[in-house]
Amino acid sequence: MKLNRIVLLSAMLVTALANTTFAQSLRSAYDGAFLIGTALSTNQILEKDPVQAALVAKEFNVLTAENDMKSSLLHPEEDVYKWEIADALYALAEKSKSKVHGHTLIWHSQLSRFFRDKKTKEDMIAAMTKHINTVAGRYAGRTFSWDVVNEAVEGDGSLRKSVFLEVLGEDYLALAFKLAAAADPKAELYYNDYSMTGVEKRNGVIRMVKKIQESGAKIDGIGMQGHWGLESPTIEEIETSILAYAALGVKVSITELDIDVLPNPRNVSGADISQSAQNTAALNPYVNGLPDEIKAAQAKRYKDIFALFLKHKSVISRVTLWGVNDGNSWKNNFPARGRTNYPLLFDRENKPKEAYYSILELRKKK
Repeated sequence: MKLNRIVLLSAMLVTALANTTFAQSLRSAYDGAFLIGTALSTNQILEKDPVQAALVAKEFNVLTAENDMKSSLLHPEEDVYKWEIADALYALAEKSKSKVHGHTLIWHSQLSRFFRDKKTKEDMIAAMTKHINTVAGRYAGRTFSWDVVNEAVEGDGSLRKSVFLEVLGEDYLALAFKLAAAADPKAELYYNDYSMTGVEKRNGVIRMVKKIQESGAKIDGIGMQGHWGLESPTIEEIETSILAYAALGVKVSITELDIDVLPNPRNVSGADISQSAQNTAALNPYVNGLPDEIKAAQAKRYKDIFALFLKHKSVISRVTLWGVNDGNSWKNNFPARGRTNYPLLFDRENKPKEAYYSILELRKKK
């Protein structure tokens, strides 16, 4: 990467920004292209920080609970549901005239313990049915879209050996989508996963989606998690994957988008949260702030990626950033806890970064 050239280009961009009239926010700038979303923590859903609350309402038109609608928190015991935070999310969305993307109905991780106790097909089907009917049913008609199944495919394209696969076989995938469609008929239904630009994984997901479609189940879209770096995956790899998924006749959403600027440990790949690494100085080089050349590289990366999204806006329905600002990003703790990362569009003081302005430039008023 020729960082000096990037810094020069960045300086030119900043000069151009001073003389350019932009739309007032991401949600207004990208109106007519695709929805712009963010993931919210518990405190953000409850609007504990008024500055962040105002920022969320201004910039984003799709809201997702980062953790609070995962089964272990929302449905921790078979007959216990904790609705307070999820209800608050829907109330917040209605207040800010935003949509809700539900995340997630069936996932092997952060999973309620009682699912793991189901050893027969009958018991597992009953547990899935009750969970999906109750959760999706409660918010039926108020949810724009759901991640029905999350991260069910391994990097080599095989199905993940989850408790659902072990008890029900691959039929659990179509079952989940059929149950979700019955519980919330108006919502769009998605399969969501990370590392979706890898060839083997992409082929595995395509095989899986075709089988779901052949079963007669409704599946409206593919969620491509965008936990990407400054150079990988390439724009060409992202584009190839967008087109391959769209060829299935479904929509494509870019989900969980953040651009990691820190070195990645050699033994870590993808976004599997079970992975971990030790925090070292080499893996945490920017504790005192991000160098100008890395700020510029990140801004260019975001701009190139959003330019690609705009090129394919006919098939891309939503782009969701995975967090509001750098300080509350999960990337500070993955795969090594305690690092100082800068993956989002707003800094730790909720101020827009160079990357923010770089993607607004793509939608500047003529």
